[in-house]
Amino acid sequence: MQRTLLTFGLLSWAFASNAQEFATSIKSSEVVPGIYLVEGADGFAGGNITLLVGDDQVVLIDDGVEPIAAALIESVADIAGRPVDFVINTHVHGDHVGSNAAYANAGAVVIAHDNIRKRLETDATLAGGIDGLPHITFSDEVTFHAGGHTAKVFHIAAAHTDGDAAIQFPEVNVIHAADLHFNYLFPFIDLDNGGSVAGYVAGQRRIIALADDDTIIIPGHGPLASKADLQVALDMLIDAEARIKVLVDQGKTQDEVLAANPLADYHEEWNWGFISTERMTTTLYRSLTAGAE
Repeated sequence: MQRTLLTFGLLSWAFASNAQEFATSIKSSEVVPGIYLVEGADGFAGGNITLLVGDDQVVLIDDGVEPIAAALIESVADIAGRPVDFVINTHVHGDHVGSNAAYANAGAVVIAHDNIRKRLETDATLAGGIDGLPHITFSDEVTFHAGGHTAKVFHIAAAHTDGDAAIQFPEVNVIHAADLHFNYLFPFIDLDNGGSVAGYVAGQRRIIALADDDTIIIPGHGPLASKADLQVALDMLIDAEARIKVLVDQGKTQDEVLAANPLADYHEEWNWGFISTERMTTTLYRSLTAGAE
């Protein structure tokens, strides 16, 4: 069931909006000196990938879907001037860990939260096979020091999933928020893999508290963002949940809530192929009625 859900997510993103196929080439843009945003140039590559190029180490944050692995490895090595030393996984979904096995077989060390390895042990296909299991895991936080750059990796509990991590680069005022931020898209809160609305809200608040007006936020999906953009996303989610709670408190069924369309005001800007307005409504309804008879 988990595999079916995650595969559906990948294919929905890939084909729903622009009938894109998986990328065969990779593009990059320098966010700040030494830190790059890596994306598919001609199709879907997965979630946003961040590359840290230090004087002595190369660190990749997430590694996209499995079909792009060969192109990603070649392109990133060209950008960095040498192979990747470490891959950091921000969560378990296949659009962020799909090239794990390929990178591990190329000599990289894969690092992730404890819960990511636990979940991949039950379905390693998400990471390209058994070789994609993380080599090193952490429970709370871990810090990388790579040639003048510091990357502070910290766990955010029960948010997008139960194994989420965000990464702060304090010297250059950049935060990789991963799927704690879908930039002007309804977020995917994976209730079936340990995620929760309350945890997602808390995680976004934690990232906002680390940011200032000049912080560059790299979202899991969508263009580069600011603290203000993340605040807009947080405000939307809080308001969306409140709108649905009113109807839940009135005893409305899920079908009745969907018919009332309480998120209609957000549809034009936030609806997209995978997390439609209807699916966002259903997620919030499920969260609010969890455990109810």
